[in-house]
Amino acid sequence: MNQSLIVRGAPQEYECRVGAWDDLEEHLNRRKLKRVMILHGQASWAAAKSYFPTLVNIDAQFVDYGGACTDEKTVELKQLFEQEGLEGIIAVGGGKIADLGKAVANQCNTPILILPTLAATCAAYTPLSVIYKTDGSMDRYDVFAQSNALVLIEPKVILDSPIELMIAGIGDTVAKWYEADAMISQLAVQPIEIQVSAFAAKKCRDVLLADSQEALVAMKQKKINQAFLNVVETNILLGGMVGGFGDDYGRTAGAHSIHDALTILPESHHQLHGNKVAYGVFVQLVIENKWSEIEQLIPFYHSLDLPISLKEMNMNLSEDDYQCVAERAAESHETIHYMKEKITPEIVKTAMIELETAMSDK
Repeated sequence: MNQSLIVRGAPQEYECRVGAWDDLEEHLNRRKLKRVMILHGQASWAAAKSYFPTLVNIDAQFVDYGGACTDEKTVELKQLFEQEGLEGIIAVGGGKIADLGKAVANQCNTPILILPTLAATCAAYTPLSVIYKTDGSMDRYDVFAQSNALVLIEPKVILDSPIELMIAGIGDTVAKWYEADAMISQLAVQPIEIQVSAFAAKKCRDVLLADSQEALVAMKQKKINQAFLNVVETNILLGGMVGGFGDDYGRTAGAHSIHDALTILPESHHQLHGNKVAYGVFVQLVIENKWSEIEQLIPFYHSLDLPISLKEMNMNLSEDDYQCVAERAAESHETIHYMKEKITPEIVKTAMIELETAMSDK
């Protein structure tokens, strides 16, 4: 493997505590930001606005992000930012809002402050954006030279978030170990930054397998417990550290390539990102011939209603669908090629079909 290894370890500042959002204006003042764009969605904003502080001496322009992170939306918001003479961007919401905010901030060379309303991805932590095409299919990852200026996590907001999105975040973050290990295990010598990435990836898996059930109990009872805090920070902070320190060695391998390929099918668009990644983990493990690992994970997946097959996502693929997805997953630029196995569309297709057959009675 000949991959990039640049450490982008953390945001400039990060805080996770009850009441963290209350200090937003102080953080803006410290950064001398007086005119800001506040990027938000609809459902997430409805849930979060009661926690959002009143900004007394800040000129804030609230903007609905429009539902997608695309090049077209980035250009539109860049123009608005410049026309209004704004000085910073605050992204309040989930992963796509964070990614769009980062993309616009990069274009405008301005600080991005992120207040996540979900623990469904590590998007709030990482200096990169997943860019989608207007048809909903994934286009590419853009990695930025500037770290996020600030991440403020209010656990009460995430406690009130949809439980299925937390579960999807768990699925996405469990994948950190399996994808990082597929790459890091190939290295004869592991530099210190790679060792940090591997530690974070292993910690992701260990914490989630141990604490996910109790964290979901906290969400159902609307009462914060330590397991809930552990899972929130695992999905956001630890998940972000894996790629932050490992760069290409700690980002994505087979599971995310399967996710990306599934996005070409319209029926996949209603499936949550983390659910598709969780399924992709199983496809990757089939390619690696790690059936024993799949067997160990099945009870965990079942306990969270994470999908172990396409059938469990209500996706019935035709022969042509399997072929198209396999070809997309095996495109030359895809990270599935970071695995040690030689990857071809036929290998991907065979693995998907074998998995479907094996999981039919699980």
